[in-house]
Amino acid sequence: MCVCARACVCCRSLALGTKTGYKLFSLTMVEKLDCIHESAETPDVYIVERLFSSSLVVVVSTAMPQRMNIYHFKKGTEICNYSYPNNILAVKLNRQRLMVCLEESIYIHNIKDMKLLKTLLNTPSNPSGLCALSTNHSNSYLAYPGSATIGEIIVYDANNLNTVTMIPAHDSPLAALTFNTSATKLASASERGTVIRVFSIPEGQRLFEFRRGMKRYVNISSLSFSPDGQFLCASSNTETVHIFKLEQLGPSGGDEAATWTSYVGKMFSAASSYFPAQVSGMMSQDRAFATVHLLTSGQKNVCTLAMIQKLPRLLVATADGQLFIYNVDPLDGGECMLSHKHRLFGVDDDQVEETESEGSEVTGPAQACPSYAATAALPASGPVTATLTGYSEDGGAKKGEVIPEHEFAAGPVCLDDENEFPPVTMWPLDGLPSEGKKKPPE
Repeated sequence: MCVCARACVCCRSLALGTKTGYKLFSLTMVEKLDCIHESAETPDVYIVERLFSSSLVVVVSTAMPQRMNIYHFKKGTEICNYSYPNNILAVKLNRQRLMVCLEESIYIHNIKDMKLLKTLLNTPSNPSGLCALSTNHSNSYLAYPGSATIGEIIVYDANNLNTVTMIPAHDSPLAALTFNTSATKLASASERGTVIRVFSIPEGQRLFEFRRGMKRYVNISSLSFSPDGQFLCASSNTETVHIFKLEQLGPSGGDEAATWTSYVGKMFSAASSYFPAQVSGMMSQDRAFATVHLLTSGQKNVCTLAMIQKLPRLLVATADGQLFIYNVDPLDGGECMLSHKHRLFGVDDDQVEETESEGSEVTGPAQACPSYAATAALPASGPVTATLTGYSEDGGAKKGEVIPEHEFAAGPVCLDDENEFPPVTMWPLDGLPSEGKKKPPE
């Protein structure tokens, strides 16, 4: 099962890929998880990406791992599909660009007409398909590993199609990357999983350094900023999810009461310049502001921070098909309390009884999804067959080449249609959603 969780002001959405197809969920209330679409047309889905709250969804199946299918799920139509020379490892998209990551290459498409703009060939070996794409409307920064042996990050401007900077982030290979909503910060973690760093974009200067733990190495599977950029959450194969607060400790004002903690902190900061880099780095690292302890460990999960019903929440979707929602105290942090739990697909009676005995709140299976046929508002028109060139003998694409199987049946994707593709809004610094804020004109 693959899980992709995203959060923004206008929606809290989750995409789920399973052996039987994929599901799309919407979460506007803690107690209610709405399944807005389910498709069994494509089995064994291991990549499913939705463009924010729009009708555009990208799907990749293990049955055809070299092909990407793009659907308008509300109309029940396929927009197009593309074949690549090797297995697709990751797909990222925003309102300007769609990125397809293979093990040693990255393809950059213009999402409005799906034309291939750039192919980054011979990138360092990236077997996990690690990459990140910013969601800000004014730019499209792409981050991917610059080395297979150390934690270098290449930041690429996908709008202007040029490299912006290279960040020497970690000594070990990278394990996780994510941009904040405004694309001014980039967070990273290495395969060791002990330190998480945050850098400024596009300059690449180190801003924050957080220590997840020292006792053991872990596999960090997910990093995510809150929409206001004030918090960063990290999940791993352990039972603990960490939330860090991005807070610059400047000099105290005249009306602020001095504390022993702040005094000691200033003394350490002043003394850090006299110590070796490793020691001063340890002294400047901040530990988690808040934590969550899951009931199980050892499985992959995805975490994200969202504002639901005007309160900050941490969402954790696990590989066994559960969604946990925790309340987050933005002032004092500490241990987060479980608010609600949803089952993303069916559960047997034994599992329900076991969970109830643990005292956790349990809901039934998520509301039944409308079928693929039920969501088809318009009949699918026959796709226009493109001129196919460059096929290899096995039917795949040659190195560096993309083969479009179908052209758009009715012109380019109308991303400016707010009925189909609602605008994405930003949170103000107070953490509350803006009322009536619209997408700025492009």
